[in-house]
Amino acid sequence: MIILNDVLIDEDIFLEKFVCDLSKCHGCCCVEGDYGAPVDPKELSKMERCFQAASQYMTPENIEAAQSQGLVDKAPDGDLCTALGPSKECAYVAHKDGMLMCAYERAFLEGKTKWRKPISCYLYPIRIDRQGPFKAMRLHRWDICDCAFANGQRLGVPVYKFLEDPITEAFGAEFYSQLCEVAEAYIASQKQGRAGE
Repeated sequence: MIILNDVLIDEDIFLEKFVCDLSKCHGCCCVEGDYGAPVDPKELSKMERCFQAASQYMTPENIEAAQSQGLVDKAPDGDLCTALGPSKECAYVAHKDGMLMCAYERAFLEGKTKWRKPISCYLYPIRIDRQGPFKAMRLHRWDICDCAFANGQRLGVPVYKFLEDPITEAFGAEFYSQLCEVAEAYIASQKQGRAGE
């Protein structure tokens, strides 16, 4: 891993290609999995503030489930995660034109809130965790996103470029600018290494 400021970075974020392909996956990451998406404790107040707007796109059953859990649940490791509805899908899933998306994001895109969605969802396939005193940015692989990796490869878009907006939101514009410099230097060094073989 490479360190930038106080963040450890998985080099695969520079090397792998990724672009969501909703025409193939239909947003199934909103409903797949055993637990909800990770939620930073600092995001809970934003979820509460924007819940009324997001709830316009949720089913009555999921609204009740979210409210009964206090909007979030706890994963087995004790970390906060989004509440699940009775059918075990994320309570905040919104259905539109055969696609699934986050109800919070739909409210944001329609200008009803200023908060988009949990950063763990916005940043995917990057996951943030801790390694000792450092934050760590890791590339997460999930078979339901195979089409996104294939689409990114076809379009030639690295993970870190596809996720410019969420990385900037999570770490700031200066960090993202530095990340691009590090990525370009790392990719160049990999090409030089292969050329010398």
